[in-house]
Amino acid sequence: MNPLDQYVNLETRRQFLGKAAKGLGMAAISSIAGGSAISNAATGNPFSGLGPGALGSSHFPAKAKRGIYLFMSGAPSQLDMYDYKPKMKTLFDKDLPESIRNGQRLTTMTSGQSRFPIAPSIYDFKQYGKSGAWISELLPHTAKIVDDIAIIKSMWTEAINHDPAITYIQTGNQIPGRPSLGAWLSYGLGSLNDNLPTFVILNSTWTGRKEAQALFSRLWGSGPLPSQHQGVAMRSDGDPVLYLSDPHGVDRSMRRDMLDGVNEINSELYEEFGDPETHARISQYEMAFRMQASVPDLTDLSDEPDYIFDLYGPDSKIPGTFAYNCLMARRLAEKGVRFSQIFHRGWDQHGALPKDLPNQCKDVDQASNALITDLKQRGMFDDTLVVWGGEFGRTIYCQGTLTEENYGRDHHPRCYTMWMAGAGVKGGTVYGETDDFSYNITQDPVHIRDLNATILNRFGIDHKQLNFKHQGLDLTLTGVEEAHVVKSILS
Repeated sequence: MNPLDQYVNLETRRQFLGKAAKGLGMAAISSIAGGSAISNAATGNPFSGLGPGALGSSHFPAKAKRGIYLFMSGAPSQLDMYDYKPKMKTLFDKDLPESIRNGQRLTTMTSGQSRFPIAPSIYDFKQYGKSGAWISELLPHTAKIVDDIAIIKSMWTEAINHDPAITYIQTGNQIPGRPSLGAWLSYGLGSLNDNLPTFVILNSTWTGRKEAQALFSRLWGSGPLPSQHQGVAMRSDGDPVLYLSDPHGVDRSMRRDMLDGVNEINSELYEEFGDPETHARISQYEMAFRMQASVPDLTDLSDEPDYIFDLYGPDSKIPGTFAYNCLMARRLAEKGVRFSQIFHRGWDQHGALPKDLPNQCKDVDQASNALITDLKQRGMFDDTLVVWGGEFGRTIYCQGTLTEENYGRDHHPRCYTMWMAGAGVKGGTVYGETDDFSYNITQDPVHIRDLNATILNRFGIDHKQLNFKHQGLDLTLTGVEEAHVVKSILS
């Protein structure tokens, strides 16, 4: 980005209007800023946005206007949900052949085991849809939408422990501090609305294993990007967003006067020091003020008809559940939120998988179906990208004691399953193959870099050309190693 473009992208509406008052001229401002920063303010269009992002416009026509990422934190077992391996039933409690493991690095949780007994899935699978996708009995609702989703069975990553792996898939690097996917979209494309954040986080309750991996705010952080691009976490208890309510004794008029004073001081600070983060702070204060009116309306579900709650299931009336958050994500998408991400924890079944995994699947199965169905019936499916998956997969061998009724599975980065839908993704597709043990990829590997490149592609972004200069480097979401868009799953 050249210096002029970077300067223009740092400008806030308040500063544009201030300069106009000093005689710069509305026409000149409009030509510099692409016309959006001012003309959109007068249209009343809820999708008018706050102007283009750093890119100015997408690199090519976008299929997705908005995205919803359903992230299953803890690593769902592909073997028990999507990757059917019937031959394993004849190998129950046999040792995993060394030729299959091939010296793979193990976690400290199983590296001390004297053997690695094969644990076949105890769940029945059937084929569904035009693709004949094999889906577990644990996912009866997902089975009904296989013709709407593209299942990728050949995902892989180098990370073998949760925090580096989640950090990796969210930010493109195992080391914390890089911008997250949602922050990149916010930075590159800008906002679709005036009164809500561009990037929203929804954390869900869960009913599986109670001991779950922690989620850190840096997973939806902006790294070195201006801080207004970080995800805003919405809560299920109290204020939907922290500090949304005015303090006792402070009304809207007083709040407005206070913000005007603070923004004036910040504007003077920017003139003196030129710190772009000062612009970000002004933008965040203004967004918080507008959210005081927009967020309560967003979270009031009284206007949703009964058939919508029936579609998402009974949990959709309980704030904080995955079903409630899926419904909220649809409402966010309708209001012009560019990207929302739902985190659902508890998928880390090292033991007692048959006890915990069915509960986890029940949490998300009907709601995932409902989200796709709801987007379709509202005419939003074709321009909304939905992604479902976790940070890695789970092993065919058992962690701990194996019985015919009980087993656990360790972390497995070499292959796992995710799915995508909407925004020009080919529904009814099954992409990639794994060996009989769901241990190694045998066809069409998809690295998490490739997944992120494909997500950006749906938004009209060339992943190589969305970058940010920081500490002498051109940072990108996909890093310096080659990443490929998975064109076979796209129309």
